[in-house]
Formats: sequence, C-alpha cells, structure tokens
Amino acid sequence: MRAEAEGEGEAGMLSAGNVMVNRVRARCLDFEDINTIDRMAYQSPGGFEAVQKGYFYQSPREREIRLARRLVQGERFTPGEFDLWFFRPDGPCPEQWWGQWNSGRYKLHCFYRPIPSECPSVYTTY
Repeated sequence: MRAEAEGEGEAGMLSAGNVMVNRVRARCLDFEDINTIDRMAYQSPGGFEAVQKGYFYQSPREREIRLARRLVQGERFTPGEFDLWFFRPDGPCPEQWWGQWNSGRYKLHCFYRPIPSECPSVYTTY
C-alpha cells in the first residue's frame, strides 16, 4: 500500500489496499488463481511495478501494518471498496479502463470495478 499510495495519506493507502485485498479474495477475471499477497503483488501481468521492479523494497512500518489489518478484517473504503484495479493517469480518469468502469478517484488514482455479473465474489462481505 505504501509503495503505491503513500503520497495520498491513509485514506489513499486504504483505498489502494482494498483493491489489493479484493484481488486476493475475488475468484474471477484475472484473479481466479490469486490467493496470496505475494501472488497478487507479483502477478504478471497485472501486479504492482513498485515491488516487481524493485523500486520499493522497504519493510512495512507499524502504520501500514495497522492499516492492512483493518482491510483484512473486512473494512472497505470508497473508492476502492469493490474495485480490482487502480492507476494514476496523467489527466482525468477515463470512463473505462481495460473494459472496467470507473468508480471514482482519490487524489491522483482512478479506481475501476467489475460489473457484478462478471465478478460477484468481489461484492460479497468478508
């Protein structure tokens, strides 16, 4: 979360973290076989460049551990609550990205969620 959204504060890291947790819990689309944090972060294609390419190699601080626990225990944050993708465009958020609809923006990141019929498992409570 820190590698992807630290500059956006706790709310930004929580929204990005929701996407990460959703990818591990969802059993659909590009994430059918993603069932661990490592597989999610290093998925290729589709993982997170900051860790894949070694841009970010710092250990988590207590702050990030506390935030991650909240997410794993089921808290959800908007945008990101049911999303499986986010990215940082140079301009406005495209309405769609890789066929998925924009659900909102938080500071610099745009968030995208699948339609419920394509991925019902991301909409379930955990």
